[in-house]
Order: sequence, then C-alpha cells, then structure tokens
Amino acid sequence: MSSREVVVLSVGGVRFVTRASTLQQFPESRLARMLNDDDQEFKLVNGEFFVDRDGTLFSYIIDFLRTLQVSLPTDFSDYQRLQREAEFYGLYPLADLLSQEHLLKPRLEILEVRFSLQEMQAFFWIFGSCSTTVETLAEQITVLTGQQAGQRWNSPFPSQKPLVPLPLGRPSHHDMAFQCGTDYAGDQYVARYVSIKPDNRKLINGTNVLGLLLDTLLKDGFRLISTRTVSSEEKLECYSFERTQRPAGLTLMVNHTPGSSGLAQAKRSQVQKGK
Repeated sequence: MSSREVVVLSVGGVRFVTRASTLQQFPESRLARMLNDDDQEFKLVNGEFFVDRDGTLFSYIIDFLRTLQVSLPTDFSDYQRLQREAEFYGLYPLADLLSQEHLLKPRLEILEVRFSLQEMQAFFWIFGSCSTTVETLAEQITVLTGQQAGQRWNSPFPSQKPLVPLPLGRPSHHDMAFQCGTDYAGDQYVARYVSIKPDNRKLINGTNVLGLLLDTLLKDGFRLISTRTVSSEEKLECYSFERTQRPAGLTLMVNHTPGSSGLAQAKRSQVQKGK
C-alpha cells in the first residue's frame, strides 16, 4: 500500500483524494501507518480507506498536511474538537498548535478618526489599536504644502513653486496627525493638500478629505460603529471603526533528513498572513 501514489479516504462520508506523500508527512502518525495496513481503525473498502470520524474537521487536517500551516476561517470555533481529531490521527505537532488558541483566533481591531473643522483649516487625528495598520495608513497619506504671496490664494495649484511634501505628525506608533486647508501668515498664504492612495487627487477641503479617508477605511474592511461629537465648541467629531483582523498563520518547519521523524523535528514559527 505504501507504494500507492494516490490515496482515497472516506471520512464520515466525505471523500478526500490526496497523495500518499501528503499522508506520510509525519511518519509516526496513524495516517502514515494506515498506508502500511498497520492500523485497524482504517478499513479498506473498495479501494478507499474508510474512517468513522468527522469529515468536515478532516478537511483542516488534510490542508495542514499539504501546507504544514494552520489556517482557519475567522468564524471557526471548534478548536477543542479539531485538537482531539489531530490527536486521534497522531498529529501531535498540530494538536500542540491548536492548544494555543490565542494565537489562532481572530482579533478585533479598533480605529478612531477625530476631525475638527476650524474656519479654513481641518485637523485630523487617527488612533489605532494595531500599529501595523496605522503605519500602513501613514504610507498612504501624503500632505503637500505650497505658499503664495499676496492678499488671496489665487489658484489651488501655484504655478511658480512646486508643492512640498510635509511629514505626518507621529506622536507614537499607534497614532498620527495632519491638517489641510489654507492659512495666512504675514504676506504669505499657506495651503496644505492631502492625497490618500490609491486616489491621486490632491484635496484641500477638509470635508472632502474626511470623506475620502472614511471611504478608504471602509474599503479596507473596517466597519463604522459610531459617530459622536466630542466638543461642539471646537467642532470636534469622532468616528469609530472596527474590523476583525485575521490571525497570523502558524507554520511547522519540518526537518526531513534521513532517519529523522517529522514529529520529532517539528518547530514552530509564525508567518504573517494577508488580509
């Protein structure tokens, strides 16, 4: 049986087709021994191995054997049952990872946008529970400034001097601050524009910038959960967002050197998954 390339399993009535090498990732597991007829729990019926276990949960088992990575849906909740299944099949490295539920569960991410409109200027403060998200958003936002002498700002894009990028305010890894609009200093008018990737527009109106910022967050998977006025005198508004952040995938690094066991040589490492 061990020389067979393609193996068919019927687990709780659900049919799986895979390579023998996939089932042999961990030579000491029951699935690997099954190919040598060393485990009576697995009955060979009409060329298919029949297993009286949960077929839905086995789909995660076979995915782990194919990728050596634990990647579960955000709404998954049967950690203890899946851990028992991993133990039944003798996949103890997988059972060990599943016991660390806190590493596999999705996390709730919070983001808050504060917006204040004062005469011709608008001020923005962004606070996030995840520093990586704030850093990514900071890379998307660009503030550009330009100056013009005279009594009024004649053109939204001065032709005499190019716009100069300004650094965002970064009090910490979890927040940022910036502003847009016009201001008069001495005999110079100063204008600040905001651009938010992937949109290429340079916006000077604070309400337009706010709309683009909120739309960017919504497209990035955030959900607006509340809006409130923090200070009516300062015209300060607060927009609160949340989203479920996918956990980091857990990967086993297995050493397949001659004479070694995948079970004995398994090591844990974390690999950051995409959104």
